Amino acid sequence: MTYTAGQVLPSFVVTRVDPEAMKQWAVFLEDPNPIHLDVAAVRAKGLGDRVINQGPINVAYMMNALLLAFPGSRIKSMNTRFLDNVYGEEKVIATPRIEAVAAGQITCSISLESDERGLVCSADAVMITTP
Repeated sequence: MTYTAGQVLPSFVVTRVDPEAMKQWAVFLEDPNPIHLDVAAVRAKGLGDRVINQGPINVAYMMNALLLAFPGSRIKSMNTRFLDNVYGEEKVIATPRIEAVAAGQITCSISLESDERGLVCSADAVMITTP
């Protein structure tokens, strides 16, 4: 496939951020923060009425978009900006865009958007492509 700067790649869509999955990730990440597990804790902090997804999961959504767009490639580097929370039950969409193409690597920007609220995370990444 030929890649060009400015090209928007297929999105990775999470149709529903599952609060039950957050409980499993909390164990895996050793992250017992109650905002990921208990709506009452979220309310008490004035952060809304739904549990908040862990940041590493949001990064994984963007990584999945990259890896699906470039099969057989690997991520060389990735810098992420957390702009807002991702809440349980939301639909989120990770969309990569090619910024530059060079021999053996592609630089991308990635947006993670809440279907309800817009941009929640963004990243820049460099992909090492296979010939």
